[in-house]
This record gives sequence, C-alpha cells and structure tokens, in this order.
Amino acid sequence: MKKKYITLALSALIISASVSLTSCKEDETIPTIPVVGIAQDPGNFRGEVTNGQTVTLDATRVYILNGAVTVKAGGKLVIPAGTRIVANAGAASYVLVEQGGQLFANGTSASPVSFSSATAIPGSWGGLVICGKAPLNTGASGSSEIGNSPYGGATATDNSGSFTYVRIGYAGADFATGKKFNGLSLFGVGSETKVENIAVLNGAEDGIELYGGTVNVSNIVSTGNASDAFSWKDGWTGTASNIFTNRRTDGAGNTGIKGISNVSNTNASPRSNPILKNVTVLGGTTGESNAIRLYAGTHATLDNVVVSKWATGISAESDSTVAYLNGKKKITNIFFDTNVITQATLKSTAGAAVTIKDSTYIIKNDATGAGNGMASPAWAVGWSGLQ
Repeated sequence: MKKKYITLALSALIISASVSLTSCKEDETIPTIPVVGIAQDPGNFRGEVTNGQTVTLDATRVYILNGAVTVKAGGKLVIPAGTRIVANAGAASYVLVEQGGQLFANGTSASPVSFSSATAIPGSWGGLVICGKAPLNTGASGSSEIGNSPYGGATATDNSGSFTYVRIGYAGADFATGKKFNGLSLFGVGSETKVENIAVLNGAEDGIELYGGTVNVSNIVSTGNASDAFSWKDGWTGTASNIFTNRRTDGAGNTGIKGISNVSNTNASPRSNPILKNVTVLGGTTGESNAIRLYAGTHATLDNVVVSKWATGISAESDSTVAYLNGKKKITNIFFDTNVITQATLKSTAGAAVTIKDSTYIIKNDATGAGNGMASPAWAVGWSGLQ
C-alpha cells in the first residue's frame, strides 16, 4: 500500500508541475496548486513561461495582466480565439517573447484575441514585444529596450509563433523618460513567424514598429495612435500587404508610414527594403506632416496606395533613398485626394531639395488601397474595431 501511495503522490506532483495555467470563473475559488514560472490566477496574470512549458489560456476567462508575462527560450504561450487580456499595471504590464520563445495568439474574425487596459486610456499599459533571430543592419545582434532581451542574428526563417486576428488597444506606456512602448514591436522577427489580421488602436506611440528582420505581415489596421501608424528600421526586408491606417481625428501623430534603414550608416547591410502593397493612409482633420516618409537610406517598393488629408503624400530623404526612388517607378498606382497639399518631396542627405523626375510615382485615380479606397476595407470590418 505504501508503494501505491508514493506512486500516486509522485503522479500528482508531476501533473501540478506540468500544468501551465489553471483558470477559474470569476465567482469560483482560485486553487492554490503551485505552478512553476507563471501565475495561474487569471485575476493576477504575470510571470514566465519557461523552457519546455506550454501555457494555454482559457478563452472563457478574462486575464488581468498585473505585470509582465515573459516567454523564455523553449517556452510556448497559447492564447485561443476569444481570449481577453486586460492590463492593470501601467508600464509594468506587457508581454515579451524572447528569442527562442513562441507566442501563438490565434483568434478568428468572429472571436479575435484582445489585449487592452482596464482604463481604456491611450498609453495605460505596455504592449507586445517579440524578439527573433533574423538579421539586422545595426550589428550581429541588439538588445530590446524592453526587458533587455537579445534580438537579431543569422536565422532569416526564424519562427516566433503565430499572431492572427489580434486586437491591441491603448498601449504605449512610458517605460523611461521620453521612451514609450509601441503597440506591437517586432525585433529581428523571422519569416516563418505568422503576423496577419492585426489591429493596433488608440496607442500613445507607434502602432507597429519593425526593427530589422524578415517577417511578412498582412491585413494590418493601425488607427488612432499618437505617433507613426506603421514604421520600420534597422534592415527590415519583408513584405506588407493590406495596410489601413487612420490618424487621430485631432491631427495628433507624426506620420502614417515611416521607413528608415540605419540613421548612423545609410548604406548599412542588409538595407531596409520592404515591399508594400494595398495601402490606405488617412490623415486627421487637417493636412499635417507626412503620409509616407522614407529616409536614412531605406529602399521600398509601394503599389496600390491611397493617401488622404496630409500636408505631404510622400517624403523621401537622404541621398541613397532618393537615388533609389527618383524616376525609378518604385511607387505605382497611387491616388492623392484633394486634401493632400503636396504630393511628393525629395531631399538630399544635406537637406537640399531634389527635382522629382518623371515616373518617380505613377498616379492611378481609382486605386483601391487597402481594399475600399478611403473607407474601411471589408477584411477589417468588425474584428478590428472598424465599422
């Protein structure tokens, strides 16, 4: 009998150690089974997903993010369709996926995965930070400002997981003086990572920013964010298709789309050189700033673009960026509505105006942009918050 009791006790211990997260309904008593690494109480969601763990959340629960959740190398966090995560600790609330960790947040159009804050105030929590092993042009590797997590490397096909039908609201908290989270930060993320049907809404900084890497993204909504709707730097070489951005109605924000290669070395390799197709960039109530700003050596190819309510539609700056675009038909099938004051400007690295050659951009007055011109595209209606 003693042997049987010991076996049962060991089995129970193994089960409790391998259970990644146990959730209870709000009116139930929270169990106290110890779980290594991550807090299991959905009312106090925080901690680490460690090597070898797979933590799967319960879509019927609401998880209160009272601190950081970090997915370590070899760990997996699975967030099913319909799961709601509500941040409640300001800049201390964020989700960080380290190199070698994976996040699988896979919603549906009917049941997106939702990240928001308890106060629904822009900048009232951190955001999502993903670190991969794909190449950068700032060195062999870098360290994210959030969590000092390494990123970058030589694995172009690195896989940090899958993010589909995910809505991120009210992110962008200050984590240091003059520094804020983005809604979604992709640091050296590789091409095997799936990023599609993502909405970043009402944040206090950039909606989405890519720091190098090779990841491809599609069906992106970035609206009401205080800074850039969609930006890249440090050698991003992926593709982006179906991008719908809308500035705050009060005109707050810097640009719609901002592209950089390397501010210290505009010819650093790999050079930022993404392909963007099917893009709508809407400004605020008045024409201010730039719809699309490309500088510091970035290259880019854009096709089927709709621009409305901006002071300048396209601004290209720095010698290498201008040389790549000027007269080269790299921007095709673009429509500027009458609220765009200046369609395009080119400037050298020294800041001197450069004459725009024919065929630098090709006008198409019936361009559809993200799918429906200046109106919400059908693929985004509902799950993203667009109507």
